[in-house]
Amino acid sequence: MRIGLIYERFEDFVWDPSDPPDADAEWEPEETVAALERAIAHLGHEPVRLGTPEALLRSGRPAVDAAFSIAEGRAGRFREARILALLELWGIPYIGSDPLTLALSLDKAWTKDLVAAAGVRTPPYRVYRPGEEPDPADLPGPFPLFVKPRYEGSSKGITPQSRVESFSALREQVRWITSTYRQDALVECFIEGGEFTVAVAGNNPPRAYPVLQRAVEVRTGIGLHALEHRGMPAGNWAYRADWPLTPELEAALQEASLRVYRKLECRDFARLDFRLDPEGRIWFLEINPLPTFAPDGTFGILAQYMGKPYEVFLAELLSPALERLHGEISRGRDRSDGPGLL
Repeated sequence: MRIGLIYERFEDFVWDPSDPPDADAEWEPEETVAALERAIAHLGHEPVRLGTPEALLRSGRPAVDAAFSIAEGRAGRFREARILALLELWGIPYIGSDPLTLALSLDKAWTKDLVAAAGVRTPPYRVYRPGEEPDPADLPGPFPLFVKPRYEGSSKGITPQSRVESFSALREQVRWITSTYRQDALVECFIEGGEFTVAVAGNNPPRAYPVLQRAVEVRTGIGLHALEHRGMPAGNWAYRADWPLTPELEAALQEASLRVYRKLECRDFARLDFRLDPEGRIWFLEINPLPTFAPDGTFGILAQYMGKPYEVFLAELLSPALERLHGEISRGRDRSDGPGLL
């Protein structure tokens, strides 16, 4: 198959004076695109660089059998899904979850509601729209609370001030989020304890990979990766990552991940984050069905842990997605007038 790669690299980002300092945090380095090219070629397919969604709009429908978009977009809770909707209009099958799953999972409030409905514990929350002030009589729980943008990823909007200990700090942080990121602020109960991430891949059935523990900054209790993300100033952080990961805990985290993955109807891959509180209870934090494939990200760490070259690991991870696409393309050709049209 000819598989078109749609992507946005750091050097493609055009800054606006009103952008927050971490506005480009979800875009990718060149190394990510190159790694995906090698993985696709390793499986015997031909990767074709299509560039950014804007470039694809200008050039029109590409001559490919399928596509793989890792483009995140700039603003709005539908930003990851827009290019996939266009691919569907063009009749081009693609790797990854569909537009509805991507848009819904980017909205942290809606995601939490569905996760809770699936029977997975998630911190209580409240949403505050721009211009709306928190009501001290209607908070999600006792302090400390945690404040973040409602629909961002890659830890955008997370700083040491995201954890708030008082109502005045809460009000100030909500104002900062709504004005800086021009969207709702989500406020949830802060869960003290260890932080773990789980990668899931595949379909019918999906598979949960070995659980990874994330370092937690000692003073704030916030995940170190969230404080050190792109666009935020570097800090001299003290951290810990010594919560015991027993076989029983790993199995419980993997089971919760698969339950959420299925509930949100994810496809091909996703990454999920959890907290373990002092009582040993698991709390869902977030899911990302469009995770980074950067070599220094979660999948790169898993490849090292499993002793595999990164392109081989990625090829194995993407193989079920490409098998699914091959079936879609074959069925589409059987019932269409033109090759590759669904």
